[in-house]
Amino acid sequence: MKVLIGSKNPVKVSGAKLAFENYFNDVEIEGVSVKSNVAEQPFDDEILIGARNRVKNLIEYAKENNINADYFVAIESGITKNLGFWVNLNIAVIVDKNGYESIGTSEGFPIPTRYIAEIKNTELGAVMDKLSNTENVKQKFGGVYVLTKKLTREDLTTHAFIMALTQFTNGKVWRD
Repeated sequence: MKVLIGSKNPVKVSGAKLAFENYFNDVEIEGVSVKSNVAEQPFDDEILIGARNRVKNLIEYAKENNINADYFVAIESGITKNLGFWVNLNIAVIVDKNGYESIGTSEGFPIPTRYIAEIKNTELGAVMDKLSNTENVKQKFGGVYVLTKKLTREDLTTHAFIMALTQFTNGKVWRD
């Protein structure tokens, strides 16, 4: 099975691979750098828009390069206040070769309001690097590990893709 993911970030690629390997054998995953067409640090609706844009751009890339894939996937991490408080979460989008789309989310962790302005001026990764005295935490274990000492960014990525896969792994029982 061939899966294309709209990122070369090793944590995102690994998380997607782990999710798919829970349900399918012989998973081949290839990371392709594509644009999200949203801000570097997505907020609110930009999270889903960015993930969908990555999938759309990935499908275009595959067509232009004659690449066949069974699934086209992407994930975007961002911050939202749509739940009434600031929270960071991941939104995964999966589109199969027939065009069926499913969306899943990861667990989220709260963001103190006092950091929002700084995050908007830079990004969450930069703030987490400063707070944890680490470099490039987002491509390693993630800010969530700095806070929880248990869960990694790869865990959140894997979980978001598993949630999105529910409509593919449960047939017509769990589809619109």
